Amino acid sequence: MSETADAIVVGAGLAGLTAAAELVLAGKTVILVEQEPAASFGGQAWWSFGGLFLIDSPEQRRMGVKDSRDLAAQDWFGSAGFDREEDQWGRRWAEAYLDFAAGEKRAWLHQMGVRWFPVVGWAERGGYGAVGPGNSVPRFHITWGTGPGVVAPFADRVKAGEAAGLVRIRHRHRVDGLIVEDGAVVGVHGAVLAPDAADRGAPSNRDVVGEFRFEAPAVIVASGGIGGNHDLVRAQWPKRLGEPPATMLSGVPAHVDGRMLGITEQAGARLVNGDRMWHYTEGITNYAPIWDKHGIRILPGPSSLWFDAEGKRLPGPLFPGFDTLGTLEHIVATGHDYSWFVLTQKIIEKEFALSGSEQNPDLTGKDLKLLAQRVKAGAPGPVEAFKEKGVDFVVADTLPELFVGMKKLSPDVELDFAGIEREIVARDREIENEFSKDAQVNALRSARKYRGDKLIRVASPHRILDPAAGPLIAVKLHILTRKSLGGIQTNLDGQALAADGTPITGLYAAGEASGFGGGGVHGYRALEGTFLGGCLFSGRQAGRAVARL
Repeated sequence: MSETADAIVVGAGLAGLTAAAELVLAGKTVILVEQEPAASFGGQAWWSFGGLFLIDSPEQRRMGVKDSRDLAAQDWFGSAGFDREEDQWGRRWAEAYLDFAAGEKRAWLHQMGVRWFPVVGWAERGGYGAVGPGNSVPRFHITWGTGPGVVAPFADRVKAGEAAGLVRIRHRHRVDGLIVEDGAVVGVHGAVLAPDAADRGAPSNRDVVGEFRFEAPAVIVASGGIGGNHDLVRAQWPKRLGEPPATMLSGVPAHVDGRMLGITEQAGARLVNGDRMWHYTEGITNYAPIWDKHGIRILPGPSSLWFDAEGKRLPGPLFPGFDTLGTLEHIVATGHDYSWFVLTQKIIEKEFALSGSEQNPDLTGKDLKLLAQRVKAGAPGPVEAFKEKGVDFVVADTLPELFVGMKKLSPDVELDFAGIEREIVARDREIENEFSKDAQVNALRSARKYRGDKLIRVASPHRILDPAAGPLIAVKLHILTRKSLGGIQTNLDGQALAADGTPITGLYAAGEASGFGGGGVHGYRALEGTFLGGCLFSGRQAGRAVARL
C-alpha cells in the first residue's frame, strides 16, 4: 500500500489531532497513522480528568485568585529546575507556553466550545518557599466534559477533514520506520495490523496482514510516551531516585510503549531527558481493569495522614497534593514500592477525587443533577465504589481493627502500629487549638482560606479518632506510571533536531513524544494541568509550521 499527502501525522492522540486539525484548517492533505483500533481515537487525553493550566483566567478571578504571568513563571521555573545544556529548548518552550497560557489559550479553546468547571483546583502546592517548586495559587481548570471534552473539538475537525477528502485516517497501521532520503524525512513505512474490535484502551492484536509506505514532505511524530512499558521505565529510571520499584501500576494502556522514540532516533533525531518522568504515588488498583496492571490515581486533598510502608509518617512538606516528585523519591528511598493513607469517612467524602474521565461521570457527562451530589453528604459514587470493592481499601470502626486489615494487605512488612497510633493521637491534640506546630494541620487550615477548597475540596479540621467522623479508612497506595517528561528535542516550530542541534528536514514532533515541547518543557517537575495543554500547544505549533511549507 502506497499513498502520498502534504503531511503525515503519527498518532491519533490529542497532540496528533491538534496538528492534523491545524493542517485541515490550512487546506492541506493529511494521512493520520494510528496502530490502535478506531475505538481508541483520541489517545490518552480521552481518559484524563481534563485539567488545563491557565493563568489569570476569569474562573480564577471569580474565585478570588490573583494570578499573573510573572507569578506563573516563578512557579514554573522553580519547579522545572532546568540545569542541563539540553534544557535550552525546554526553557524556550516554557517561556512560549507561559505566554500561551496567559494569553490566547483560553480564548482559542473557548471559541471552539470548550468550557470549564467554575471551581479552579489547586494541584502541586509545593511547600518549599516562594522560589521553590509548586503552584502558588490554584490553576487547575477542569474541563466541562473532562478529557473527552478537550479531545472533541479537534477530533470533530479531523473527522470533518476526512469527510471533505483532506484527511485519511489509517487505523491499525503500525509505523516501523521513517523514510529518509538525502538527510530529509519524506515518509513512513510499516505493517498493516489485522482488524480488532478491542474496546478503548484494551489490548489489541499485533497480527501483520500487510505492509504500507506513505510519503509526504513532512512527518509529525505524536506517538506519546513510555508509561505502559515498565521495562523501558525501569531502564530510564533516574539514579537520583534510587532503584526502580519492584512493582508498579499502569496509568496508561500497554500500547503506550515508546517504540516510536527509538524509531525517530534512528532517523537522526536527538532524544533528551529520558530520565525525567512523572509517576504518581497515590495509585490504587482498578477493581474493573481495562488494561494490564490498570491503576487509578487518587487526587487527594491535604488532610489524610501519609505513612510509609513501615508506618513512619512522611515528613513535611510531603503532604497529599503537595510535591509528587519529592514524595516519589522519599517512598522509593524506603526500599518499598507503596505507602499508606490513613483518614476518615469525613475526609474521603470531601477530599478524594479520582483522576480520569470514566471516574467522573458527572463532569464527563455534563450532568448538572449528578454534579450537585458533590456538595451533599457522602462520597462521590466512583469513590464509594472503590472503597467497597477496591483491594487497597481497609475500613474499620477502631484503630486496632484498621491495623488488622492493613496487616492483611502487607503481611511481609512489619508495620509500626504503635508509631502510627502515636502520630494520630498527637496530631489530634493539635486540632484542639486554632494554631498548631504541625505543618500539615496548618497547611489544611490555610487551604480552607481559598473559597474553592473550603467549598468542595478540603474537609473541616477534625480529629481522626473522632467517632462522629468515622469510620476509619486506610488506603494502600502504589506507584503509578504515567508521563515522560523528556523526548525528541524540537525547536519552537516543533521541528526535530539532530545531535548537532540542526533541524532535520521534514521531521517534526509534538506532545509527550517531544517532552511536550523542546524535549522537556517541564524540566524535572510538572505543575499539573500542563500535560493536555502541552499536547495542544506543541501540536498546534507543529501543525502550523508544516502548514507553512
